[in-house]
Amino acid sequence: MTLLQNTRLLLTASFVSTVILSSNLLQTLTPVNAAEVVQSNPSTLIAQSRSGIRMGTFVKAEAPTTGTAKIVKEGGQNYLEIDSAFSTNDQAPDLHVLLDPNANPPKSYSNMNGYVNLGKLHKVKGAQRYPIPSAIDLSKFKSVVIWCRMANATMGYATLK
Repeated sequence: MTLLQNTRLLLTASFVSTVILSSNLLQTLTPVNAAEVVQSNPSTLIAQSRSGIRMGTFVKAEAPTTGTAKIVKEGGQNYLEIDSAFSTNDQAPDLHVLLDPNANPPKSYSNMNGYVNLGKLHKVKGAQRYPIPSAIDLSKFKSVVIWCRMANATMGYATLK
C-alpha cells in the first residue's frame, strides 16, 4: 500500500482505536482523532489535515452540466472543489457558483433566496476550487449551483450528500 493510500485510510476513519494484546490482557486505549495521528514523514501532514465533508454530481437545469462538486476541509478552511470532469454551457455569460439551501434549486433567483455566491466561475471546463467563508454554516446548504447572473438562469446543480 502506498503512502498516499495509507494517508487516505487514516482520513477515512474519524477516530482510531488502538487495541494492544499484552500478557493475554486486551487493553483498549482512548480513541484518537485521525487528524492527530502523525507519521514521521512531514509530507503527510498536509494530507492528514484534509477531509471530505459532502459531495454531489452535477445535473442539467437549463444547460448540460457534468462533473462532481465536493466540499472539503483543509487546514481548518472549507473549500468547494469541482472536479476535472466538470463542463457547462460555454455560451452563457457571467456564470457564478452558488451554495443554495434547496436540494433542487430554483431555475432563477429573485432577491436573495438564501443562497451564497462564491464568485464567478473560473472556467466552463475542468477542475477548480473556491474558498468558502468561515462564517457560512454549511449544514444549511443542500446544493451547489452554476448560475448565469445576466440571464438569471440556473445552468446546472449538484445536490450535496
